[in-house]
Amino acid sequence: MKEQVQAEIKNLSDKLDALTRREPQLLESGDAEKLGALLKEKEAVLAELERLRNVREKTLSKEAQKLQQMPFSRTITKKEQANMGALKKSVRGIVVVHPMTALGREMGLKEMTGFAKTAF
Repeated sequence: MKEQVQAEIKNLSDKLDALTRREPQLLESGDAEKLGALLKEKEAVLAELERLRNVREKTLSKEAQKLQQMPFSRTITKKEQANMGALKKSVRGIVVVHPMTALGREMGLKEMTGFAKTAF
């Protein structure tokens, strides 16, 4: 399902891009009827695109949902990143997510973040 949503978002983005490129040509020709139809179609595509983006944000994977429900999360400092073993020993059950991993990109992380059941 997630791949379907991504594919649909891409198709709509491509369609929106094509409509945007046709707009200046119609403005020059002065064809108000075609321009009105183009703008209506553009509005519809924008609305559907916004709806699909919201759907994509709500449907995080089960692992991402589980992490976001954990009571404590914060960014991991450079000092903690340098000694990750000590951090993991001191905070039992910590899950560290890097922003460049698939999970990190899905969650929209910008920095390395730790999730745990207890404060750290």
